[in-house]
Amino acid sequence: MSREGESTPDDDLVFKALASPMRRRMLDVLKAGTRTTGELCSAFPSVDRTTVLQHLRVLERAQLVEGRSRGRERLLTLAPVPIKRIYDRWISEYARAAVELLDALDE
Repeated sequence: MSREGESTPDDDLVFKALASPMRRRMLDVLKAGTRTTGELCSAFPSVDRTTVLQHLRVLERAQLVEGRSRGRERLLTLAPVPIKRIYDRWISEYARAAVELLDALDE
């Protein structure tokens, strides 16, 4: 367990995965719904399949994407828990402070 204010190895993997515009676009595709590996690769026609699969492995290591087999296909689904964990730690406090500032302006 990390101390308050310290990154965990899991957080580091998530930030590394989210640092790439290509991986963020892949997450956007999966946000719209479950896709097969082939469908995900087809969503990026200017990128070769090997590169898409390399990016997919980074997303899976960060637990941002879950894959399961269905016959010969592999179904990919967005896994929101790591993003929620990042939101809870890094964003929610700032959002709450912003709302409090807006409330203060109304007074």
